[in-house]
This record gives sequence, structure tokens and C-alpha cells, in this order.
Amino acid sequence: MSRIFYDHLLIFEEVEKNINSMEISKEERDELWNLVDEMVHHRAFGLILERLPKDNHKEFLEKFHKAPYSQNLMEYLKTKVGENVEELLKQELGNLAYEILSEIQSSYTKKTK
Repeated sequence: MSRIFYDHLLIFEEVEKNINSMEISKEERDELWNLVDEMVHHRAFGLILERLPKDNHKEFLEKFHKAPYSQNLMEYLKTKVGENVEELLKQELGNLAYEILSEIQSSYTKKTK
């Protein structure tokens, strides 16, 4: 998993604890983490592209592809969106963590019945 400019906003300790405690193979765990990673990326970019004016989509995506880890991307978004994108992402990704945790716990409960 490579570093992305919004990684510092992720609070997935409970998700990590739950995934790591599951009785699954390493391959299944890796696959699960890949799914989580994809969900985070889609949710983050969905929010970003929804808030970012369409005229700036291409420029933002080019900047992202050149340096996906750059904190300058967050500064770029703050100036172009006109809202606190960092806080919006933190809330959105926090909601996603809760959804994932709920799904894991729900699936685990079904398996133990």
C-alpha cells in the first residue's frame, strides 16, 4: 500500500484490530485489506470530485498521479473547493470505517450462529 495525501486522516485501528483477529488465511486477510484500501480510495475520491469544480478535475488528477503522497494536494483542494476538505474527508472516512466495522461484526456474528 503506497502513501496517499489523505492517509493521515484515516482512523482504522478498530477495523485493523477486527480484521487481524479474524480466523482467516494470510491471503484472505491481504485480499480483505485490498478491498478496504479500494473502498477508502473510492470514497475519498468520490467526495473530492463531488466538491471540486469540474474545471479542476483534470488538473487535480494530473497532480495526484505525479505525486499521490504530496500534502500540496490538500492545499490545492482547500483553495479550489472553498471548504475544509480535510475535515470533510475525515468525517467521510470515519463513516466508512464505522460501516466496515459494522459489516465485519455482522458477518462474524452470522458465522458464529
